[in-house]
Amino acid sequence: MNVRSQCGALGDLSFWVGPQAHRTSHIVADSSGQELRVAGRERLIVVEDDPVTRTMLVGYFSENNFDVVGAGSCAECRQALRTRTDLVFLDLQLPDGDGFDLAKEIQATSNAGIIFVTRRDTDVDRILGLEIAGDHYVTKPIDLRDLLARARSVLRRRSIDRKAARNHNSIAFGDWIIDLTRRELLGSDGKPVALTRAEFDLLAALVGADGRPLSRDYLIEVVSNRQAEVDIRTVDALVARLRRKLVVSGTPVITTVTGVGYKLALSERL
Repeated sequence: MNVRSQCGALGDLSFWVGPQAHRTSHIVADSSGQELRVAGRERLIVVEDDPVTRTMLVGYFSENNFDVVGAGSCAECRQALRTRTDLVFLDLQLPDGDGFDLAKEIQATSNAGIIFVTRRDTDVDRILGLEIAGDHYVTKPIDLRDLLARARSVLRRRSIDRKAARNHNSIAFGDWIIDLTRRELLGSDGKPVALTRAEFDLLAALVGADGRPLSRDYLIEVVSNRQAEVDIRTVDALVARLRRKLVVSGTPVITTVTGVGYKLALSERL
């Protein structure tokens, strides 16, 4: 059903929820309270300054068997991150800082996934969020079932990646397997695909971004430690060579994101 705040605290924000969402009055959506780590549950942090929205999200995901804590500010999020965290729902407009800056901190200090949940719906914000750190960028009003599906997708993908990291740090994408430890790319026939050092580094960055677009400037930094002089033309040339080597049904797996850079098309998910 469609739930709206009767006091107007949610503004234009509405939630599409399941039958369990009404049982949320007992949820404390504040990271200043005592946190109890629930064994076997994945831990989420909801970073949202609006208390009604925060309580609704904390309640909904708690009802869906997650260990959830709410944070109303950047400071409360940093406090909550002292305990192992699997996923962060992150608003952009916070009382003591910008969500993009906080996302960079989270990425630098934690292995948690990040889903931006915000009213800011411009293409610039969306691309910036995905390029910086976000696994998904969701705009309000929120479809809670969709958000739940996205959260489970991110957590499932990260679990697979962790297992791959323990197994020679290998990642499968499309018909290929890239082994980051052995610096080797294998095709569907199990045979190595010949790549230069710069081609491998660029491909590894795109695979690691998991479908998020990477800017040309970022990719310049990725390959600059391999070549003395690197510019945008060098990156474009490397991408062109990789496209010729990596093709599925006649279509290259690396696509251009206009005004941004490149992304790995096969990593597109929910």
